[in-house]
Amino acid sequence: MQEPDLGVRGQYLWYVAEQVRSHGGEVGPWLARHGIRETALGDPSFSVSFDVFRALLLDAIVVTREPAFGLFVGQRLQANVHGALGFAALTSPSIREALEVIERFVALRFPILKVSTEARSGGVRVRLHAGHLLGEVGRPIVEAVVMAIKNVLDTISTGACRIDRIDLAFDDPGYVALARDLFGCDVRYGKKASGFDLDAEALAAPLRMADPAAFRDAAFALQRALDRSGDTSLADRVRRLFFDQPNGFPSLDVTARVLHLSPRTLHRRLLLEGTSFRALLEEARRSLALEYLSADRLSIEQIAFALGYTDLANFRRAFRRWQRTTPSAFRSEARAGEKTPSPPARGSRRTSR
Repeated sequence: MQEPDLGVRGQYLWYVAEQVRSHGGEVGPWLARHGIRETALGDPSFSVSFDVFRALLLDAIVVTREPAFGLFVGQRLQANVHGALGFAALTSPSIREALEVIERFVALRFPILKVSTEARSGGVRVRLHAGHLLGEVGRPIVEAVVMAIKNVLDTISTGACRIDRIDLAFDDPGYVALARDLFGCDVRYGKKASGFDLDAEALAAPLRMADPAAFRDAAFALQRALDRSGDTSLADRVRRLFFDQPNGFPSLDVTARVLHLSPRTLHRRLLLEGTSFRALLEEARRSLALEYLSADRLSIEQIAFALGYTDLANFRRAFRRWQRTTPSAFRSEARAGEKTPSPPARGSRRTSR
């Protein structure tokens, strides 16, 4: 039986495009061959089907003539790329808790993969498993995601979490020396499973960027994304998914999959309810922006990150469109008591357009 298609977030495609560009490839024509405009990559709600992503990735390898393309893309996937999942990892009290969060919630960012951790003598074994038929793009995707996880661990431990060896369940691609150089450790292809081991000392070491309160908030929001269901309308169910993932909103394709609908059916039924996926996304972002600014716990940069904006300027433009003022001005007025924000309640049917 063929597995349902899984959407890939446009923000990840943006990093693929940047790697194509850095190798001297022409991004516009590369995207156009697959029916995508380059301007679409700046839309936080943009996503592509996995079949389109597969074709784009294969084409990118041809365009760049770089068989290790996945490794180079993986280098670009730093912790702040991964929404709520990255935020939870960055604020984790320890490597062990960061890995637990990655294991439980990685499907919210990479639906095509699964991460598992297994206790072993003196530490833990971390393994990646394909959750979708990856086919010939399996190696570059797994290489990129393993690199992304290593980037997260390196960042939160400031390099103290040492990984001695990376195992990859693919035939020797002919660039093992390059892989070792990019990973910064031993790399062995032809293994039964992809992943790495960590020792107990690394797992328990306290992290300099730990923020227990922020970690609890992020982990709770991620958990609610998996647990909550049963709203009375389809629009309410979509809103709930958005609010359950305040640091990384699901794409149209992923939302449709979670709700057991096709993207086309989801779009049509939302129109019948008088709204749209884009309108609901705007509503969620506006509501959470007001909430975060009023709470005065996160910086404006952190709020933009939490709402899925890769560019602070894009967040400022969106906020000005919503409130006719800037985030900093709104926060200053709220502090002074001159403005009392009234964001729509979670689950409200009001739509910001």
